[in-house]
Amino acid sequence: MATDLLTAATTIQASAEAIFAMLADPKTHAAINGTGRVVAPVDTDPITASGRVFRMAMYHPNHPNGNYEIHNQVTVFEPPRAIGWKPGYDTGDGSLGFGGWTWRYDLVPLGPAATEVTLTYDWSAVPDAVREHVGFPPFAPDPPFSAADLSQSLAHLAELVAS
Repeated sequence: MATDLLTAATTIQASAEAIFAMLADPKTHAAINGTGRVVAPVDTDPITASGRVFRMAMYHPNHPNGNYEIHNQVTVFEPPRAIGWKPGYDTGDGSLGFGGWTWRYDLVPLGPAATEVTLTYDWSAVPDAVREHVGFPPFAPDPPFSAADLSQSLAHLAELVAS
């Protein structure tokens, strides 16, 4: 495995507060992702704190069920500087299981109307058994998932916050 971490960064012409509000709203996540894999929010209330779980309807052609639901537990909530979560799943007994990967956005204000945004996809805590079953990147299409996909998400975020 070449790396456990993919990152991309860009400058968005908007305030950190406006960008953070967009990221804290699960209703925008499908448009930010833009791949069709993040389908729609199951939970539509804005993210307001670490520990909160928000569910998303997902789709991937290589997933055993195609359509599935992911349970994201917020691990970082520092308005307007950082927001992150770890995707998980319902174990069937009322608890959540997690595979070990995380998504995180870091925002650095460059002035009142410009913000550097870094998106990080981190697999460093994924156990070997999950890596063997899922692989990294997970369900890799051809060509494999890469930092370019993260850059595309940041471009979608910039478009959304500008509209």
